[in-house]
Amino acid sequence: QVQLVESGGGLVHPGGSLRLSCAASGFTLDYYVIGWFRHAPGKEREGVSCISVSDGSTYYRDSVKGRFTISRDNAKNTVYLQMNSLKPEDTAVYYCGSMPLRFWPGCSEWEDYDYWGQGTQVTVSS
Repeated sequence: QVQLVESGGGLVHPGGSLRLSCAASGFTLDYYVIGWFRHAPGKEREGVSCISVSDGSTYYRDSVKGRFTISRDNAKNTVYLQMNSLKPEDTAVYYCGSMPLRFWPGCSEWEDYDYWGQGTQVTVSS
């Protein structure tokens, strides 16, 4: 059974850090791009970051550059999103998804992804 499971969300103060994990089972991530999207109430869903698992190439949206780092552990079939210097505007439900490698280097189109996790809530508040 193909599955993506996110974890690591929570409540953090502004300036704090969280590390999200996206663990895959039922398939190997090597031939996929893993992307993180977020969806906040009243806002459009947006792509945050993505990584080509095979070669480690990455993408970040401008608002998270220098604060977020995406990485992968091929042995664990897991992708991570380290989020530092968090801001209230980072508050959202974060989802990871898998996109076939043929769509790379683009990775911001929700429709190109075939599997999704259940989402994990990130709340940045004082």
